[in-house]
Amino acid sequence: MVPGWIPRDVVLDVTAAPELEAVHAELLRQWSSSEVWRLSYGLRSVIAKRATGSQAGEEAAYQRYVVPLGLPAPELLYGADGVIVLSDVGRVTLEQEPTADGFLAAAELVARIHTAPVDGPPGFPPERVKELAGWVELDLEPLVEALERLHQDAPLGVVHGDFVPKNLVTDGTRWTAVDWPLAYLAPHLSDLYTLIRDAVALGYERGPILARYVEVSGTDPFLVDRQLLVGGACFCLLAATFVMAEGVRTIPGSEDWIAPLLAELAELVEQLA
Repeated sequence: MVPGWIPRDVVLDVTAAPELEAVHAELLRQWSSSEVWRLSYGLRSVIAKRATGSQAGEEAAYQRYVVPLGLPAPELLYGADGVIVLSDVGRVTLEQEPTADGFLAAAELVARIHTAPVDGPPGFPPERVKELAGWVELDLEPLVEALERLHQDAPLGVVHGDFVPKNLVTDGTRWTAVDWPLAYLAPHLSDLYTLIRDAVALGYERGPILARYVEVSGTDPFLVDRQLLVGGACFCLLAATFVMAEGVRTIPGSEDWIAPLLAELAELVEQLA
């Protein structure tokens, strides 16, 4: 049964179903903070999402970054009151089929996303690190200083914010990044950091993925190394504090993520010192 919050007219228009009762509804995710469905009729399908809290910012991210910059994301078909409907860009994720070619394609996506010309204030300035420092028992001054220098040396770019294999989807021809509610502007490369981290955990080499990003983006490799280190620390800090503040209430099992994230953050900050 199609949930009542899903906009009927949009689903019928895109799928060309004769009536809502003919539409197949498949629940893809259900947390207290977000609910995701695939609605299909024949070969046509759409993705409908309803979210609250930090997950409710996806429509705003689309209007601010994805649409005007033409970023590699599903098309926004409808958005209002925390509900969005998106084009269905594929059924296979990099998490389901983690291939070397998939990780290289994802590095190209990061390059396209982060090098798109943007205009606007940073979403994660050094002051934000200071604000979040109270959540962790770590000296984050090295991260503050490194982020300050990076803001001087590197341009701002769009950061997806959760660039992990489960959010990288293919239709067999092209790759697309999904789930954009956490997007913001920053000079660091946390997206490339998380991509490489997951690839290495699966046994793939770091070098080819990094080289593909450098080739496509045209960025100085030495600057990329700094962007990666700072980006990794920023990702771990944001992820850990999100889980502490919200995730433990909305994402089952997320409390188990806190200790590993803090350990990773401590290691990265030590490298920055």
